[in-house]
Amino acid sequence: MTDTASLPIIRLRPNAAVRAIRFGFPWVYDNELVMDRRSRNIEAGSLGILQDADRNDLGLVAINPNSKIVARMLDSDVNAIVDISWFKAKFARALDMRSRLFQQPYYRFIHAESDGLPGVIIDRFDDHFVVQPNAAWADRLLDDMVDALVDVTGALIVIKNASGRTRGLEGLDDVSRVLRGDMPTKPIHVPMNGAIYMADLAGGQKTGLFFDQRPNHAFASQLSKGARVLDVFSHVGGFSLAALAAGASHAIAVDGSAAALDLAAQGATTMGVADRFETRRGDAFDVMTQLVEEGAEFDIVICDPPAFATSKPALEAGLRAYERVARLAAQLVTDGGYLGVCSCSHAADLTKFRAASIRGIGRAGRTSSLIHTGFAGPDHPLHPQLAESGYLKSLFFRL
Repeated sequence: MTDTASLPIIRLRPNAAVRAIRFGFPWVYDNELVMDRRSRNIEAGSLGILQDADRNDLGLVAINPNSKIVARMLDSDVNAIVDISWFKAKFARALDMRSRLFQQPYYRFIHAESDGLPGVIIDRFDDHFVVQPNAAWADRLLDDMVDALVDVTGALIVIKNASGRTRGLEGLDDVSRVLRGDMPTKPIHVPMNGAIYMADLAGGQKTGLFFDQRPNHAFASQLSKGARVLDVFSHVGGFSLAALAAGASHAIAVDGSAAALDLAAQGATTMGVADRFETRRGDAFDVMTQLVEEGAEFDIVICDPPAFATSKPALEAGLRAYERVARLAAQLVTDGGYLGVCSCSHAADLTKFRAASIRGIGRAGRTSSLIHTGFAGPDHPLHPQLAESGYLKSLFFRL
């Protein structure tokens, strides 16, 4: 619980973008604030009042003077009390929308700033929830957050996943643990787009499954009946299992992780399509190069790589990597077939990513038409003032 009367005050510099903050931009960077000795000594994760240079209150913020993002907006009401009731209101609002959109309780439950909880990711797997408290304030108030989550959703198992890169930037630990219930000993079966995915909540990547690609899996599955499909950077078989569920004749999943491919194979077995599914473990670029040399062809090739451009300094190298992905993949698509390429790099906007992909296709000697542009599903809402929240782009071409 917060006592607003005793909260520290941090103040914007006169040249700070105060209008953007008033219109909803949720972050305040260190170079926008008067960071004197008092401000720098505020304990990471503390709540405080943000004021403009004229001492007008702007809102209640979470403060971490050790982070580049010093302040994260929590509430426009500086008198708001951040307690279990405050969290319950956020969770009830999130649950109302998701329960309208999804028939089954498997989705991104909280998408950070877009759901009013900066730095907080929560994924739902029925009555199992995986929480990523990627900001110091959320880590500090985790007990209240979990109590509210259980009250609103009836969660039986709540797991803290501390593997996110952002936690390191916030000065937080990397220790994952069970907060409620017992750690599941077997992968969770997740039904999505007619497929069944295996989510390893204990040791899997991020929260165990990527829900954001759901609508793009669905689009690809529309093209997949009778098709030969190559799913590169497949993780637990996202595109390949959806394609098989839609009637693909055969699918190959390529990934560098043996554990992820084993989960993909388990999913195929559970679905009863193991006879049409195979995996190849290895570096995706090496595997695609080998397939090109073998003269392999597929009706559909989909590449969903990790973020190649995680920051602006990495942008140019990242765009070259996306171009290379598209060049190699395009060589594997049969005439009249389809190529899907995805990016989860927020630093590479849609225009730059599309241009890099088209260059790669052209350098493969192929011509193309862009038939679909996809984004994350509605359980990953876009914060209108925060481009980073709209990180996922998916392009489908006919070659």
